[in-house]
Amino acid sequence: MGQEVSFKDYAIVACGTMIPELNYLKETGFLDAKLLYTTPGLHQVPEELEKQLQKQLDLAKKQAKKIIVVYGGKYCYINMRDSYRTIDTVIDEMREDGYYIARTQVENCIDMVATVEERERIAQGRKIWWCTPGWLKYRELEFKGWDKANANENFGQYTDGGLMLDSINFFDEYALEHVEEILDFSDWASIPLVAEPVGLERLKEVLISALAEEDR
Repeated sequence: MGQEVSFKDYAIVACGTMIPELNYLKETGFLDAKLLYTTPGLHQVPEELEKQLQKQLDLAKKQAKKIIVVYGGKYCYINMRDSYRTIDTVIDEMREDGYYIARTQVENCIDMVATVEERERIAQGRKIWWCTPGWLKYRELEFKGWDKANANENFGQYTDGGLMLDSINFFDEYALEHVEEILDFSDWASIPLVAEPVGLERLKEVLISALAEEDR
């Protein structure tokens, strides 16, 4: 990982799906930044995502001159009305002199914790639905408005089940108190859900890469 880095001069605006991992990094001392979140699951409602992202960026500017937006660039914000309007467009409109704003250079939250190559190694050719802890913890928001038909349509292609990329030992601890919720989710999605332990190095590297050059 190289030399010690600090995020103390930064505010982080992140998708709420990443709350478990980012709060863990803050609690364990790696991430000494101010954290602000948008509601989990807003990839389904791009207009609301844009509204909340703008609001949180405004709040972040009042707390720090340097801001990291923890969002993916490809799948987290899809504007069906204007395909040329991306999450980077929204962020660019919030830029102003005196502020540093960078976005994590990943495709989505899955990519934040495991690279494509890592996922291919784990999958070994299996058809897997990938998720992170937030997808289970905030499932009512992540799948808001979905019924059983939506679940069958979307999960049916993942014939080898669901796999949570767990970098914080979330799944085992959650199962101790919420095993019924895990079973209910698997029944609703019609796929089993298990966890694959992964390290935190990938997420740390993604965050460090978004720092201003002089802070790396």
